[in-house]
Amino acid sequence: MVFQLSSPLLDGCVLAILEREDAYGYSLTQRLRAEIEISESTLYPVLRRLQKEGCLAVYDRQFQGRNRRYYTITQAGRELLAECRRDWAGYTGRIDKILSGGEEK
Repeated sequence: MVFQLSSPLLDGCVLAILEREDAYGYSLTQRLRAEIEISESTLYPVLRRLQKEGCLAVYDRQFQGRNRRYYTITQAGRELLAECRRDWAGYTGRIDKILSGGEEK
């Protein structure tokens, strides 16, 4: 069974990866693909939106004669990530309770 990844959850995943280290688009896609199904065409609009919202900043770095656009998390992105983590913990706790038959873990 494959569960759909909502936009806020995808935002949180992207921000969590970038919290560890800056990354360019392709490498970020590969890191996400190691855990979930996602395409580059799905990721780039997310990156642009997070940048527009002030959660990401970008810079270019030359690699083998070409520029790569790197993404880095901002303070606003860290705050959004903290909110996402709180919401996720609450959500998964409620789902776990339902799936386990109503018993607390």
